[in-house]
Amino acid sequence: MDKDMIDRIIGKYNGEERSLIQVLMDIQHENHWLPREVLQTVSEKLNVPLSDILHIVTFYKTFSLNPKGRHEIHVCMGSSCHLHGAQDLLDKVQDLTGIKPGETTADSRFSLESGSCLGCCALGPEVVIDGNHHSRLTPDNIEEVLKNYE
Repeated sequence: MDKDMIDRIIGKYNGEERSLIQVLMDIQHENHWLPREVLQTVSEKLNVPLSDILHIVTFYKTFSLNPKGRHEIHVCMGSSCHLHGAQDLLDKVQDLTGIKPGETTADSRFSLESGSCLGCCALGPEVVIDGNHHSRLTPDNIEEVLKNYE
């Protein structure tokens, strides 16, 4: 990530220390992850100790210190989705992408996560890709959904 992009994001928040989390979220959105050198730059520009920034980015799951794919897949494994076949759906996504939760494909196309309830229990099993919700998916139709994300 180039320094101009970091400067633009920090400038959007007038370089205020209290905007740290929003700055980190914007950088995460643009870059898909937070490299250490970027965190060092943010530390210097906002005058926040790097140790404080590392504490924040390792506490919140929304931040990643590892490269992510262009498209982030999240398979809901909440109780309702689990009862409606979420494990079979996750298994199919793993077969199609060749990755397990927490991993990114070699071509950086997809990152896969699974986890807690996404709040759409009546529509499960639920998959969110890049913030777009896909409901009542099955192992038979997930491949068609993934084809929409190149």
